Amino acid sequence: MVSKAVGPAVVRNRVKRRLRHQARESLSGLPGSAVLVVRALPAAADADYDALGADLRRCLERVLR
Repeated sequence: MVSKAVGPAVVRNRVKRRLRHQARESLSGLPGSAVLVVRALPAAADADYDALGADLRRCLERVLR
């Protein structure tokens, strides 16, 4: 679920699809018992696919340290 603060339904769904795809690629690096929760902030509405992926990877690297 993406907050309505991100934008209208079309924008929220686009952000959700992009994050879901990026997270799917990163799941193999997480421990088996891990639960991944991603919160999209309003700035995600203006971010392109590569920027969202870079932010997600940076956050996951910090968590896994």
